[in-house]
Amino acid sequence: MPLSASPVVRRARLGVELRRLRRRESLTLEQVCARLGWASTSKLSRIELGQSRPDLADVLDLLDVYEVPPPQRDELIVIARDAATGRGWSKALGEMGERQRAYAELEAGAERIVEYQCVLVPGLLQTPVYARLRVSAGAALTGEVDVEADVRARVARQELLIRPDPPHYTALVDERVCDPDGLPADVWRDQMRHLLALAERPRVTVRVLRSAASSGDGPHPLAPFSYYAYPDPDDPRTVLVETLTTDLRLVAEADVAHYERVIERLLAAALPADASAELVARRLGAAPVPRPRDPHELE
Repeated sequence: MPLSASPVVRRARLGVELRRLRRRESLTLEQVCARLGWASTSKLSRIELGQSRPDLADVLDLLDVYEVPPPQRDELIVIARDAATGRGWSKALGEMGERQRAYAELEAGAERIVEYQCVLVPGLLQTPVYARLRVSAGAALTGEVDVEADVRARVARQELLIRPDPPHYTALVDERVCDPDGLPADVWRDQMRHLLALAERPRVTVRVLRSAASSGDGPHPLAPFSYYAYPDPDDPRTVLVETLTTDLRLVAEADVAHYERVIERLLAAALPADASAELVARRLGAAPVPRPRDPHELE
């Protein structure tokens, strides 16, 4: 059964709503904390930024200060309870590391996901063998990655695409992603076949950006990123920008809108889905495409 809306997303939503209410009342952080007897503004600031798991009692106190009427109050209490969820989610996500967990939490409950990758096959589309090689290469630089746990986490996340009600998923990949790039020939071919097979699924779209092309108004982005939109339009659309050490989560409307414009330019520049599949198939020498791999299979 798919996980419900992520507590990470609901925390961000709750923070936006509480900040809006405070500003509606023309109150500063200091004034609110003084009324509630809170020692510093950092507690309220973290709640408004969605950076901490809110205590329901604290949220109720804030709603009292802002004199929120019952219908809106009830809705915010539901959101606060979702935002405070922790134990059940930790159990459901299992042994995932911090970075994999961040992706899994944002993917859960998403209605639309768009991923841009300039070098690697996106994690949701990787075979276990391909994932193991790529994770191992990264672990060689840091020495702090549990490779097998990371691979299992990616496989667990891939269930998102094969569940009965998957999100609309679009992968925008640079043409270089389809190159062997030093991979063993059998690993590369298996990965490309898997990519083509998943692209046949109803809500999965894979589109290739030719390396010589631009995104219309400029070159391709330099960093991979993932974009998430949710069924509830008031849940904040989110962008996760991938870096070497940690990932940057963006929820500010201006930041997300910028990436939405980038996505539109990339979609305009990318090959159509059928032409993208033909490009990959040509590189494979028209090799037969198998059914999608069982996400629980580890080689």
